[in-house]
Amino acid sequence: MCVLTCVDRGRAARATQGHYGNMTTSNLAARDPLPDHEQKQAALDFLQEAWTEARLNGVDDDCMAQICLFTAFSELVSTYGEEAAARYAEGLSRRISNGEFSIELPRQ
Repeated sequence: MCVLTCVDRGRAARATQGHYGNMTTSNLAARDPLPDHEQKQAALDFLQEAWTEARLNGVDDDCMAQICLFTAFSELVSTYGEEAAARYAEGLSRRISNGEFSIELPRQ
């Protein structure tokens, strides 16, 4: 079992006050919503940054993967309900086997 604790309390405090990097939540609220593909890219960028920071603070990749999956499925259940989230999860086995989540590194 993996337990995560907040290592950088200053960053967490800034985040709860509405600050992240050079942007504030008031700046974000004033902007028009991003198109779906841009939201996904922004989310991926934020997640990769958090993953790197966690790794630098001693959290192993397996622990991060498990916590990210737990958080993602909790959000899906909260948003769409247990049945819809379960149907989505049922399709993951086939998608994994088909290589949809495999990352191939370019060979040079």
